[in-house]
Amino acid sequence: MAEPWPTEIRLKKDRHMLAVSFEGGETFELPAEYLRVFSPSAEVQGHSPSERKLVSGKADVMVIEVEPIGNYAVRLHFDDLHNSGIFTWSYLYRLGQDFGSLWAGYLEELAENGLSRR
Repeated sequence: MAEPWPTEIRLKKDRHMLAVSFEGGETFELPAEYLRVFSPSAEVQGHSPSERKLVSGKADVMVIEVEPIGNYAVRLHFDDLHNSGIFTWSYLYRLGQDFGSLWAGYLEELAENGLSRR
């Protein structure tokens, strides 16, 4: 299967949603909070699955800049000053495809740890 290739990446005016469309016709609207808590950065993901950090309190986070990285990714700059995650096209595609299960798992993990989106 070919790597997913974006045809459009658009930050909504309120900066709380990133719309990403791909060559296959798929379009995903990804909330800034979702992108922030699933940032591919080592700060969030660690260097192994056991080092992954549960990020809470990001319900109101905004994307303030979408920076192209070569022709393979974007760096998202968030208003909480996090900007170390490089979102490749395949990672953005996966986040779109798996939104339901990833988001449900995140909410469950917050609850299990007594944490809040606020």
